[in-house]
Amino acid sequence: MSSEEKSKKLSALKEKMVADENLPLREANFVFGEGSAESEVMFIGEAPGFFEDKLQRPFVGRAGKLLGRLLADIGWRRENVYISNIVKRRPPGNRDPLPEELEAYRPYLTEEIGILNPKIIAPLGRYSMNYILPNAKISDAHGKVFWWGERLVIPLYHPAAALRSTGVLQELEKDFQKLKILPGKYETFLAERREKQRNNPMVSQDKKEQEKLL
Repeated sequence: MSSEEKSKKLSALKEKMVADENLPLREANFVFGEGSAESEVMFIGEAPGFFEDKLQRPFVGRAGKLLGRLLADIGWRRENVYISNIVKRRPPGNRDPLPEELEAYRPYLTEEIGILNPKIIAPLGRYSMNYILPNAKISDAHGKVFWWGERLVIPLYHPAAALRSTGVLQELEKDFQKLKILPGKYETFLAERREKQRNNPMVSQDKKEQEKLL
């Protein structure tokens, strides 16, 4: 799918979500994903915060500024990646999204991922990580690399958590260094995985096999 086709499909998805009166939190502003539709890397957070709600853009508050700095540290530009959230509207008082809110927005995130077709997904925090790895704990899984279908997933601490803890910030900085190398290793990892599947038919992508790589 071309970049233009992806952009049109993303715009159509955004319009469909805005029109969906069954989605919760409709009293808040709608905040869709942004960035390059051609990016190999997709970051997924949990929900917009105060500044995101005001500006209707993801990750533009203090956590977003830290995310931008972490990207710059590995030589990446924000506009060259894609950044989104599971829940596209701010929960009141910046509380955590409720299970029913996450569930309501989940199918649309699945569609968003399908349009972008990224090679690498970086969930930011436990809520977006549990969309892919439902039984994982962020304290254990962060910085480790897993297969999800033919996509690589590297869970990361949410930048907001890093703002509250120097230790978490240091871990997040280390994990971004791991993230940096993944695009260049993706094709090698994929070829090795396919060879492994040919030699062992019990390895099934349909079961979303999770295999630590790094």
